[in-house]
Amino acid sequence: MPNPLILDAARTPFGRYRGGLSGIRVDDLATLPITELLRRHGPDGSGRLDPARIDDVVYGNTNGAGEENRNVARMAALLAGLPPTVPGVTVNRLCASGGEAVVQAARAVAAGDAELVLAGGVEGMSRAPFVVPRTEQPLPDKLEMVSTALGWRLVNPRMPSHWTVPLGRAAELIAVELGISRERMDGYALRSHRRAAAAWDAGVHDGFVFPVRLPDGTSVRIDESIRPQTSAERLARLRPVFSADGPITAGNAAPLNDGAVAILLGTAEVADELGVEPLGEVLGSVVTAAEPDRFVLAPVEAVRRLASRLRTRTEDVDLWEVNETFAAVVLAMQHHLPEVEPERINVHGGAIAYGHPLGASLSRVVVDLCRHLKVRGGGTGVAVAGVGVGQGAAIAVRV
Repeated sequence: MPNPLILDAARTPFGRYRGGLSGIRVDDLATLPITELLRRHGPDGSGRLDPARIDDVVYGNTNGAGEENRNVARMAALLAGLPPTVPGVTVNRLCASGGEAVVQAARAVAAGDAELVLAGGVEGMSRAPFVVPRTEQPLPDKLEMVSTALGWRLVNPRMPSHWTVPLGRAAELIAVELGISRERMDGYALRSHRRAAAAWDAGVHDGFVFPVRLPDGTSVRIDESIRPQTSAERLARLRPVFSADGPITAGNAAPLNDGAVAILLGTAEVADELGVEPLGEVLGSVVTAAEPDRFVLAPVEAVRRLASRLRTRTEDVDLWEVNETFAAVVLAMQHHLPEVEPERINVHGGAIAYGHPLGASLSRVVVDLCRHLKVRGGGTGVAVAGVGVGQGAAIAVRV
């Protein structure tokens, strides 16, 4: 059976924390790329897509505690104006949620369970609410409020304490173990910002990212976390975040962001009906797991298993897109897979610059990978993510 195809994709710019997109409800944010794809391909845009033909909407989302509660995929489908007969499901594999949505949509198409699926993800980290946990007392004297924006919350006391350290602390412990210095991480972060800024200047994201118009008449047009003016000196002045003398700072880690991505996946027959040239095809995927505090290393095993399953060598992969949760994730992968040429990884920068709206991130990575391969005349690529609570994900595409 032919591999499922990525037909088209759209994403919002990724807004910085409390930035340009923070005034948009998360469920409304989720609708924006769906609406953009309908504008391009639906009957109102003289396209051939009948929205009622969409078999399912699969969205990744990590928080699920705020305005995106109660299955944001279904809410987004309804709010975007899709017919009520189009179902929706929300998946959560933390930082890999958007990629998991793509994988599940691709599997449905490959299995013959669907012909056309809308996948993607959303995260509005600026609007993550505080939650008040239940107490043992019916009338408590005080209540504790817990932020849901990022990281562990309401931790089960049965969990070993070293498993539940902040992700940044876990990442820097692995960096120290592997001998990855602060200077290397800062240098990698600088590379990410410079390449991302150059990509925007060169129009690399035209046709994928669309502007979001705000109620005050202004628009968010580009990713807000890119720092084209940063320098090695500025990065070196930043203080460690997770320990007094640790190597991880706000400069060599991904920021908190708001954003949404939507992707149409379908069969070759649907591509012909819609008159679109597919961006690529999904070849396969692997997820792996390790101890939660060693999540930085989990993607290495995912990559190795995926290469074995596809009967290829990692050195023969044309391009890699690795989600830059921390510079340490990419540098640890390079440490354990030295055969992968650094110049094939994140050729136009990554999440340290573009931003990391958790549920949307890996879907962005998959689409960028396909688009970058297409410009180069095709080839195979692998999208990679290290995932909180000790997981790794790798998704292979061909263009």
